[in-house]
Amino acid sequence: MMTGKTFTNSLGMRFVRIEPGTFRMGNDEPLPDHLVRLPNRRCGDSDERPAHRVTISRPFYLGACEVTNAQFEEFDPSHGGLRGKARFSKEDDEAVVFVRWFDAVAFCEWLSRKEGLPHRLPTEAEWEYACRAGTTTPFHTGDALPEAFHKNARMSWYPDPHLGQTEKDLVPLTVGQTPPNAWGLYDMHGNVEEWCLDWYGPYDEHDQTDPVGLADGDFRVTRGGSHSTELYYLRSSNRMGTLPEERSWLIGFRVLIGELPQTKPSPMAPRALHEREVRQEAPSDLPERPDLSKPYFKGPRVYMRIPPGSDGPIFSHHNHVPAVVACPNGDILAIWYTCREEPGREVATAASRLRVGAEEWEPASLFWDAPDRNDHASALWLDERGTIYHFVGLSVAATWGNLATIMRTSQDNGATWSKARFIIPEHGARHMPITSVIRTRDGALVLPCDAVTGGEGGTALWISDDEGVTWRDAGGTIAGIHAGVVQLRDGRLLAFGRGDTIDGKMPMSISADMGARWTYQASPFPPIHMGQRLSLLRLREGPVFFASFANEPMAITDASGEERTITGLYCAVSFDECRTWLCRRLVSDDGPERLVETMDGYFRPMSRSRSEPAGYLAACQAADDLIHLVSSRNHYVFNLAWLTTLPPALE
Repeated sequence: MMTGKTFTNSLGMRFVRIEPGTFRMGNDEPLPDHLVRLPNRRCGDSDERPAHRVTISRPFYLGACEVTNAQFEEFDPSHGGLRGKARFSKEDDEAVVFVRWFDAVAFCEWLSRKEGLPHRLPTEAEWEYACRAGTTTPFHTGDALPEAFHKNARMSWYPDPHLGQTEKDLVPLTVGQTPPNAWGLYDMHGNVEEWCLDWYGPYDEHDQTDPVGLADGDFRVTRGGSHSTELYYLRSSNRMGTLPEERSWLIGFRVLIGELPQTKPSPMAPRALHEREVRQEAPSDLPERPDLSKPYFKGPRVYMRIPPGSDGPIFSHHNHVPAVVACPNGDILAIWYTCREEPGREVATAASRLRVGAEEWEPASLFWDAPDRNDHASALWLDERGTIYHFVGLSVAATWGNLATIMRTSQDNGATWSKARFIIPEHGARHMPITSVIRTRDGALVLPCDAVTGGEGGTALWISDDEGVTWRDAGGTIAGIHAGVVQLRDGRLLAFGRGDTIDGKMPMSISADMGARWTYQASPFPPIHMGQRLSLLRLREGPVFFASFANEPMAITDASGEERTITGLYCAVSFDECRTWLCRRLVSDDGPERLVETMDGYFRPMSRSRSEPAGYLAACQAADDLIHLVSSRNHYVFNLAWLTTLPPALE
C-alpha cells in the first residue's frame, strides 16, 4: 500500500488516501424539514435503521472522481457504442453509465493486473465513511445540498415518451465539477449512482468492524444517488440497489485501492413470514371440502393485513395491484404493491399466505423490494408441473414509465425462489406485467404487459416458446390497458381491457396470429375506469370466467325471474367461447346492507345490490375447483355452481 495522500495511476485516475476511523452508519435522527417530502419519512427510510457504530480499520485509496467513459473504454472499447444512449454521457470526461456490476468488477480486476495493486469496488460501509468525511449531517455539505449539486433533482419520468422527454431532464455527467468533500472526493451526492461491492440486506444493530454485507442476495448496493433524483435520495445514509445485471443511465462507479477485508459476511436475514414452515404436501387432517355440486361462496375476507401506521418497507397508506396463485400444497398466495405514492421509489411488493385449512390470512410480509426502485405490478402463475412464476416490472428509479421485466420461479410452494433475472432487460414501455399469464395449446407462455404508462393505449403480449428462457414481443397491441387474455378453442386469443372504449363499451380484441395483429369491437360489458382492473380466466371445467365493475346500474335477473340492477364488483361466465355471457351476478354475500372496508381504508356499502366499487382484480382456480378472486383488499371464494345460480330476489 502506498503512503502518500494521493496517487495517480497510468490512466490518469487520481486516488485519495482515506485513513482508518469510526463513524455512525445509517440514520435514525429527524431530517431537516426541507428534506421531508412525505410526512412519515422524517428519519429516512427504514433500511437506514438501526444506525450503528462502524470501524474502518485499515486505510484505503478511493477514486477522487467516478470512472469516466475514456477510462472505462481503455478496458472495454466496445462500450463506446453505448455513449449517448438515452442521450446521456457522450463525452470522454463524463461518468461512465450503462455498466453492470459485473462490468465494474471486471474493470477493477483489469486495473489490478495492469497496475500491480489491488483494485476493487468499495464496500457499502467504506463508501458511506468516505462520503461523510467526518460529518453526521444528511450531506457532507451539511443539512442542505448546494445548488451546484442539483442535476434535475426531481422525480423524473424521462425518457418515457408519454410523460417524459423534456430538455431539462438532459444534464451533463462531467465528473469533478462540484466542490469536493473534506477528504477530497467529488460527486459523492448525485451525478451518478455508484456500484458497491455488497449484497444488499438489513443492517446489524451491533457495532461492526469492516463489514462486507451479506453472503448472497438479489441486489447489489448502489450509493450516492444520481441526476434525475430527488434530494432526499442523495443523502449520505441513503441506500439503493438493483440486480447486478442492470445497465441504466443512472448508475456508474468509482474504484478503491486496497485489499478486501477478511470479515465474514453478515448472517442472512430471517425468512419472511409467508416463506416460513411451508408444507410441501397438504395436511391429512383438513376439514371436509365443500360439496361442489351446490353453490358455495365465502367472503369478503381481508387478505391485506397491515398494521396501521406501517412506514416501510410495507406501508399502510396505499396497497394495490394484486396477483394471486393457488399453490400445489393447497395454500393461496397473494402479492401486491405497497407504497406511499404510486410513482415513488419506495414501491415494494408485499405478500400474504392463506394456509390450507386456515380461516384467516397471515399478516403481510415483504415479498420483493429492489431498494429505492419502483417495483411496479406483479403477476403470478402456476404451471402444470407445480412451478410458480413471479413476474415484476423493475424501474430504473422512480415511476413506472421505464420498466424492465423480471422473472423468478419457485418449485416449493413459494418457500424459496430462484435468483431474479431480466427477461426484458431494456427499460421502456410495453414492459409492465399484468396478472393474466396463460399457456397456449401449443405450449407457449403468454405474458401481457401494459404498452403505455397512461390510461389509454393498450396492452402488449410477450411470448416465450422455451419455458420462459427467452421472450419476444408479439408485436400487436390489445385495445385497453391491464388486459385479461384467454385462448379460445379455435386457437385465437381474446382479450378485454380498460380504456380505448368502443361505442361506450369495454373493448374486446381478437387475434388469430398470437398477438401480431388484433381486431377490435365493442364487448357486451360496460367500461371500467381509474382504480379498476378486470380479471379473465378459463376455468378447469371449460367455461370462461370474467370479473369487473359496473359503475352505472347493470341489469341482472334474480331468483324471482325479475330484472333488477346492481352496481360494483360483479362476475360472469360464458359457456360458448365468449360469444354470450348468460350468468352475471354481484360478488357479495347477499346479506343486509352494511359498510365493508375496501381499498386504502375506504368503507363502502355491500348488500344484494351493491358491492366493492373499485379495485384491481386477480383470480385463480385451485385444484379443488374453487375460484379465488381478490380485489385491492378483500378475498372471495366461490364455485361454478354459485356462479350459475341466480342471485336471491330483493326482500
